[in-house]
Amino acid sequence: MTNLTLSISKEIYERMKRHPEVKWSEIARRAILDYLAKIEGIVSSEDLLRKLGEDFEKDLDNISIDDIIKYYRKMREEEWRRLSTIQGSL
Repeated sequence: MTNLTLSISKEIYERMKRHPEVKWSEIARRAILDYLAKIEGIVSSEDLLRKLGEDFEKDLDNISIDDIIKYYRKMREEEWRRLSTIQGSL
């Protein structure tokens, strides 16, 4: 793993020292990864679920396999319609 040095103000450093339980390098690492994902347009499924919230994740866990198949087929048909309409207009 590579090391990175960054500069912060003394005031911020003093505030950080009040929280020794926090792994500040992990906070910085996550912030960098989040920013990279943002500028590169990458969203992981874990990030997406976290942003959608716990209620959404619970609802997702309660969907039956039959409903998943039904919604997948509907989505596939809608996507086919969308693509065939786009290609027809070219």
